[in-house]
Amino acid sequence: MTGTRRAVAALFLLPALVLLGALVVYPIGYSLVRSFGNASGDGFAGFDNYRVLFTDDGIRTALKNNVLWVVFAPTVSTALGLVFAVLTERVRWGTAFKLVVFMPMAISMLAAGIIFRLVYDQDPDKGVANAVWVGVHDTFAQASAFPKAHPGRDSPLRPDRGGFITRTAVRAGQPVALPLVGVAPDRLPDDAKKAVAAAPEPGKVTGTTWQDFTRGKGVGRLGAPDPSEVGYAGMRIEAVKDGTVVATAEAAGDGTFVLPAAADGARLRLPASNFREPYNGVDWLGPALVTPSIIGAYVWMWAGFAMVLIAAGLAGVPRELLEAARVDGASEWQVFRKVTVPLLAPVLAVVVVTLMINVLKVFDLVFIIAPGSSQDDANVLALELYRKGFAEGQPGIASAISVFLLLLVIPVMLFNIRRLRREVRR
Repeated sequence: MTGTRRAVAALFLLPALVLLGALVVYPIGYSLVRSFGNASGDGFAGFDNYRVLFTDDGIRTALKNNVLWVVFAPTVSTALGLVFAVLTERVRWGTAFKLVVFMPMAISMLAAGIIFRLVYDQDPDKGVANAVWVGVHDTFAQASAFPKAHPGRDSPLRPDRGGFITRTAVRAGQPVALPLVGVAPDRLPDDAKKAVAAAPEPGKVTGTTWQDFTRGKGVGRLGAPDPSEVGYAGMRIEAVKDGTVVATAEAAGDGTFVLPAAADGARLRLPASNFREPYNGVDWLGPALVTPSIIGAYVWMWAGFAMVLIAAGLAGVPRELLEAARVDGASEWQVFRKVTVPLLAPVLAVVVVTLMINVLKVFDLVFIIAPGSSQDDANVLALELYRKGFAEGQPGIASAISVFLLLLVIPVMLFNIRRLRREVRR
């Protein structure tokens, strides 16, 4: 009877064993054998492919990035999941918040990669990250509207410290013309108006600064405002005597400005701040930040996963222990650090180990988000495996990378198995 039961059990297990052998055991065995072969597969290469793992610059970069992934991605995701799980227990809309945080898990890695490729776009008009960053920056340091402005022909201005200054001193009661060119019509300030020649005022220096350009050959007067020309609204003007600024003014919408009597005999300077290039944000996908940026996309996706598992574990924590700690005078931070976290240690270990295994295999996000110019800097082992095997025609090295990845995952799996066995014994 026992033999019959074993035979029946073996028959039920056979389909699973066949699938396991075909989909797991055979690929692992074939990759191991292939990792010792040459590029064509018809010769023995020994350990040459494994030697490449530690000498090839691309693979070493990938290995370094994988270390960053393993250290930061699981840690940050788990920490955020823990914070979200604990805080949402105390609010009425906690379930809705958990749903929103968990929602990215329903999105494929491909879709998430496309989303964050757009989020990290360098152009603030397209990329959300830079739109927010530039908005905050410009709140405290407004960018100039005249970055391309420069003097035209026969201009009374000459270059000075990144800006421009008049060639001669100005006099009170004599209007000054400060013409410039080079600003695209769609880049002019919104409050710019039709430029007018400044009227003289006794004891004061007046003038106009404007876009001295009228479309059409031979149209308009050089050095004087024409009907179609607009003023440089907001242009800053400084009166300088012996290297010292004695007065300042800001041009009105029509480009006119008025300086006090102190400007008499000074030279007028348009300082460099008028011509500062607009702040274009952070190069999120540049060589320096591409890996942290992609890790941020990963955390966005997987923090919800960590939160749900930790919240499930938190639901099983005895409330009496938490209340007892509070009665004994413990602060909320002490309750969280010395009671909640230790009780959640098994759940936190599950989350961290699961995410560590997951990040060792990360491929989609890096492949999609990192542009070609910085993909080498964002390289990871799974992406390098793909590149060696399919783009560079080196299947032997690709197989060696896959075996190396397996060796990296095995210790984490063994740790997880041992932990599960200890849990069962309890």
